[in-house]
Order: sequence, then structure tokens, then C-alpha cells
Amino acid sequence: MDKKSMKQFEKLLRAKRVELQRAYEEKLSRSGDAGSDGALDSADEASANYNKEFWYSLSDSDRQIMRAIDEALVHIADGSYGDCVHCEKPIQKKRLEAVPWARHCVECQELQDRGLLEE
Repeated sequence: MDKKSMKQFEKLLRAKRVELQRAYEEKLSRSGDAGSDGALDSADEASANYNKEFWYSLSDSDRQIMRAIDEALVHIADGSYGDCVHCEKPIQKKRLEAVPWARHCVECQELQDRGLLEE
């Protein structure tokens, strides 16, 4: 991959990382709000608990994406960004444009999704 494209992807990755960090901080501030005054009835309390669980599950997903972004930034630094971590073939540019932190080419990702790829 040429340096210009790599710089563009690095910019996308860094922007996504900042976006996730801001969303995570916002979720943390919101999760403290529910039930803080102790005046919730049981339906409100159940709703607040569901919302907390929803936010926490999203943060797990966000953390996985942040780890993938950090890994992609390391690959940019060492010049291996854009290569599938399994077969080492180039990942399609359209795929990287959609998911800049993608680790696999389409073929290997399909294998991963079906549980046929060990890592």
C-alpha cells in the first residue's frame, strides 16, 4: 500500500478511536445518572438496569474495536497495514474503507466467521 493511502487510513483510524473514546466517556457519565435519587418505581428501575446493561455491552464491543484500531496503527507503523494477518494477502481497499481496522481479507473473514480459522 502506498504511503498516501496509509496516511489516509491512519487518519480514519485515529478519528474513530477518538469517537469511541468520547462515546465511552459519555456512557460512563450516563450510567451514573440512572437511579441516583432513589425515587424510581420498579418499572423505572428495571428500565434503568436494562439501559446500564445495554451501555456496558456496547462498551465491550467498543473496547474490541479500540484494540483492533490500536493493532492496525501498529501495522501502519511497521508497514504491514492492509495485509491479512492470516494469509498475508492484501486486504481489498473497499473493505478497508468500510472497516479500516479489518484484520482479514474477505475470504479469511468468512472462514473466521464460520469458526474455521484458528488464531
